[in-house]
Amino acid sequence: MDQTLQALGGIVINGIPTFLLVLLLAVCVKFLYLNPLEKVLKERHSLTEGAREAADASFRNADSRVAEYETSLTNARSEIYAENAAFLKQLNAEQAARLQAARAESASRVEAGKAAVAEEAAAARQSLELQSDLLATQIADSILNRRAA
Repeated sequence: MDQTLQALGGIVINGIPTFLLVLLLAVCVKFLYLNPLEKVLKERHSLTEGAREAADASFRNADSRVAEYETSLTNARSEIYAENAAFLKQLNAEQAARLQAARAESASRVEAGKAAVAEEAAAARQSLELQSDLLATQIADSILNRRAA
């Protein structure tokens, strides 16, 4: 057992420099490699988070602008529809006025035509009455002249 303990003590004594070297290497790796790497990763993380926040802000800004554009587009459309409705109303009013004027003109023409026809009919009646009187006189003369002869 003594021998085993001595062998074990020799292994431990021989392992101490290796242990110290590994410990020194771990400290060097921590300060020379891991700390700067962690610092770079933190910076990268903060930059990406900043970029994400900027992207989120730009998305929110874009959404608000889209909403503004949609409301302005809706307002413009409603104004255009209102203008079109007013124009159509004015156009219909003008057409109604023209139609009324055309109806009044045609009614006056019809009345003038009726008056002209009535005048011509009266003149024709008067002419027929004169002609019938003349014919009656001629017939009576011719009948009387035949009897007298």
